[in-house]
Amino acid sequence: MEIVVEGRYSMAYKYISRKEEDTIILAENLESERLSKMVICLKGDLGTGKTLFAKSFANALGIKEAVTSPTFNIIKEYLCGEAPLYHMDVYRLEGNVDDLGIEEYFTKNGVTIIEWADMIEDRLPKNRLDITINPISEHARVFVLEPHGKKYEELCEKAL
Repeated sequence: MEIVVEGRYSMAYKYISRKEEDTIILAENLESERLSKMVICLKGDLGTGKTLFAKSFANALGIKEAVTSPTFNIIKEYLCGEAPLYHMDVYRLEGNVDDLGIEEYFTKNGVTIIEWADMIEDRLPKNRLDITINPISEHARVFVLEPHGKKYEELCEKAL
């Protein structure tokens, strides 16, 4: 883990994932420190590992059913783990989420993970964890974690 201060926000953390197992470990570490009403916003191009991160987080929550990208469903609810998981993929909506009631999920107990969250930036809650995933090779990724709010800063300190 490396603390980066050059981000848009006051604090950001950089995590290097050299293989899929490293991404799984990151998701598991964040899950182990999870917050009530937690919101994780995933950003990155196609194939960078957003869904792998979400699957790994779900697995760490004890969710046994197959977790897939909710690209066509938009929102999938998994209620069978240690805490509810609300997994969203807003790519196809092109920012138009007016009729989904997406903000209601941010106040539910459990965890909300949003893929392509940068497409609905104006709808995201003030307190959240943004994770931007950038590829550096075929298998390696740089995860930049930007916490919004003290609880998310503490989460990053504990999990990383």
